[in-house]
Amino acid sequence: MNARNIVLVGFMGTGKSTVASLIAERLGWSKVDLDTSIETAERATIPQLFAGQGEPYFRQAETNALIRELEGREGQVVATGGGAVLAEQNRAIMLGNGLVVALTASVETILERVQNDPNRPLLKGNAAASVPELLEKRKTAYDFAHLRIDTTGRTPESIADEIVGKVRKVLV
Repeated sequence: MNARNIVLVGFMGTGKSTVASLIAERLGWSKVDLDTSIETAERATIPQLFAGQGEPYFRQAETNALIRELEGREGQVVATGGGAVLAEQNRAIMLGNGLVVALTASVETILERVQNDPNRPLLKGNAAASVPELLEKRKTAYDFAHLRIDTTGRTPESIADEIVGKVRKVLV
């Protein structure tokens, strides 16, 4: 297990970005939001990339961002996009450069968090139908992670504290 970095994976709405900020603050590490890194490099928003270039283009940009942000670096907490785990190459990059933590949540919790977010191109305006369908397709996609933490009914602070506690045991 490699704890040079912490990489948060999980379905959209599981709390990756919020929890990453809290972990980074507690450890004195930097936080990297992979979607922000992609948008900066591509000079376009994620919805613009999906609409203009398509999902395959976006997925390659995601791989490029993982390489750029993780390889040869340490002391970072990286919040990935929900689909970053779909490519085998991405999973290998994550595992080779950090402690991978999968955040999960119930369908109801995810819907509550994402249903009114216009920046979710895979939901196509119908979160109630799209979320369960995508979750079913990805149900084993996060199994490669070192740790798995359910965020349902929990505060981001308690989740961050749990992860930091586990990481500190590895770092000691």
